[in-house]
Amino acid sequence: MRPRLLLVLLLLLVGSPAGAAPVKRLLYVVAPGIRDYLEFGGAGILVFDIDNGHAFVERIATTASEDAKPANIKGVCVSPDTGRLYFTTPKKLYALDLRTKKTLWDKALPEGCDRLAITPDGKALYVPSFEKDTWNVVDADGTLVRTITTKSGAHNTVCGLDGKRVYFGGLKSNLLLVADTSLNKLVVPCGPFSGAVRPFTVNGAQTLC
Repeated sequence: MRPRLLLVLLLLLVGSPAGAAPVKRLLYVVAPGIRDYLEFGGAGILVFDIDNGHAFVERIATTASEDAKPANIKGVCVSPDTGRLYFTTPKKLYALDLRTKKTLWDKALPEGCDRLAITPDGKALYVPSFEKDTWNVVDADGTLVRTITTKSGAHNTVCGLDGKRVYFGGLKSNLLLVADTSLNKLVVPCGPFSGAVRPFTVNGAQTLC
């Protein structure tokens, strides 16, 4: 039986204000998935037209996909306001401009990278280390702003819709850790739960996880 793979999916709505051209809905799939197997879609960003039966549109090359042996993708997020797509491999964080389809930069972060999240204003990225003790706070241009130590086996990240709280799930903790984005410091956690919190999501009002 073929190994089960999880490709990282991202939906971006591209459109204009009322009265202008209708919204075009595109699905961006960053490959390869959680393993570095190229036989299940190759490498790069695959674009599909949602309203046309998910027809294939194009493949966008990145500096990561052009490596001799592309690394697997760990996480992906986007800022609709800036048109930037960010993704991680186990070692690096990448930024790509969806308008020009060019990789803007890539940065190796301390202790590696995992499943990241972005604030709604697109100004701050919260990037977990690769199952280690920290989350790195990175600005939109790739500058490391702060490191938040959790010692929780950093893994999954969700940012609240109001941008005031970000939530950390680790492989070695039965708590859902919460950080204040204005201070980039941990506040009161949620839990304890019966085991490690992954995967998870948070509702829009940030009252349920």
